[in-house]
Amino acid sequence: MSLDDNELPRTEDEWRVRLTPEEFHVLREHGTERPWTGEYVDTKTAGVYNCRACGLELFSSDTKFDSHCGWPSFDDAIPGRVKEIVDRSLGMARTEIRCARCDSHLGHVFHGEGFTPKDTRHCVNSVSIRLEPR
Repeated sequence: MSLDDNELPRTEDEWRVRLTPEEFHVLREHGTERPWTGEYVDTKTAGVYNCRACGLELFSSDTKFDSHCGWPSFDDAIPGRVKEIVDRSLGMARTEIRCARCDSHLGHVFHGEGFTPKDTRHCVNSVSIRLEPR
């Protein structure tokens, strides 16, 4: 289910109707699901991960790796599909990632940890994405 730009909700009340309470908390209120509880933490299925709010393709399963952090991790996003925003909400600077189409919160991106040759970890809430198997 991919929404056309003109089908996207315009208000938070419209999003609240479309999403479950947990989805709304993470995607629209920038929440975080508890570590090791998300449905995609250990998933190895080939496919594409879409934004759960609008359906935009965000990550390929080819870029998913096991970072042992408690959330699904990807070393790259599909170009132009994820935007980065400075997040100072916890008294430190982190980089929040959001869907480029609907501006929904996905998680955070970290650089310089050495997990992959690209040296990048997109740490994503399972509730913010939906796997479309190949």
